[in-house]
Amino acid sequence: MTSERAKRFPLGLEDLVREPRRPEGRPGDVRAAVLAASAALNARQQPAKNAPPGSTGKTQAKLPARAQTQPQAMSQAKPQAKAQAKVSLKAPANPPANAQAKPQAKPRATAVAQVPVVRVAPKPAPLNKPAARLNERSAVPNVALNGALALTSERVRERMVERLRANGVTDQRVLNAMSVVPRHMFVDPGLAAQAYEDAALPIGHHQTISKPSVVARMIELAAAGRALNNVLEIGTGCGYQAAVLSQVARDVYSIERIKPLSERAKTNLRPLRIPNIRLHYGDGRLGLPSAAPFDAIVIAAAGLDVPQALLEQLAIGGRLVAPVGSQEGQNQVLTLVERLGPAQWRESRLDRVFFVPLKSGVI
Repeated sequence: MTSERAKRFPLGLEDLVREPRRPEGRPGDVRAAVLAASAALNARQQPAKNAPPGSTGKTQAKLPARAQTQPQAMSQAKPQAKAQAKVSLKAPANPPANAQAKPQAKPRATAVAQVPVVRVAPKPAPLNKPAARLNERSAVPNVALNGALALTSERVRERMVERLRANGVTDQRVLNAMSVVPRHMFVDPGLAAQAYEDAALPIGHHQTISKPSVVARMIELAAAGRALNNVLEIGTGCGYQAAVLSQVARDVYSIERIKPLSERAKTNLRPLRIPNIRLHYGDGRLGLPSAAPFDAIVIAAAGLDVPQALLEQLAIGGRLVAPVGSQEGQNQVLTLVERLGPAQWRESRLDRVFFVPLKSGVI
């Protein structure tokens, strides 16, 4: 070797170590083999601190089956005490992985057993679940529910609808409406877990949200298979029944006499952006003459009788559904009133129910 070449390549040929050829296989297997070889190399280079007599001070490590295919150069590197750098003839294809196999340049004076670091590959991110199916029932009119509102309770609502069907509700429009309206949004957060049970729940001011079975039953009786244009609801409450009615009728007018409940209904309905509900604060016993006549009227409170003003605002051929009976909850009966002519109505008494009392005035 000439002096000029010696300056450029100061190390001798014996100091040159060819980088072993990486075995073929999956990236995970190759990486495991390199890590195992590195662990064995570190163990061999560190003499045991308290080695028994006759011991060579080296630790043997078994390599995985795939790691054994690598050349012996990976595990027979020179001890650290020599502290001489090695030069690779070829740049490693995977520097971070191969770098772990190189011995440390400056070993410590005391022999300390090193524990090889095992890197655990991160778990793959879970696949995104399909987005919740919204407005899947094209037959339902005026469905303006947002994607965020279909939420996790869609299956729970489906089970509620199956119970309604099993209990005799057959109008598919009503079943669809009950399915798409999120009842849990109309009750207190602490009662959301009970929202799809067949139970009346308190909404404050001594009022309740009716059972799903009662809501479905009353709307089905009021519709009777007809196309509904104008519908009047007496007793808005938290707004849930108005939301269900909005999926069956073209226009829904709802009256509430308790101001805080009327405001709460507005708050509950606002995120749903339902365009065909018109809320009114006023005395429900007086009805809403400015929007009459109505194809259907649904009264969500029990009076001793049906107010005459509401009978007059019912269109000929229209149907009114209301609980009638004692305001203490005893002997209340769900009653259907059909208007047959200008001065003729027919009344049918149906199911036993329990409602809050129907009162006059506003508060």
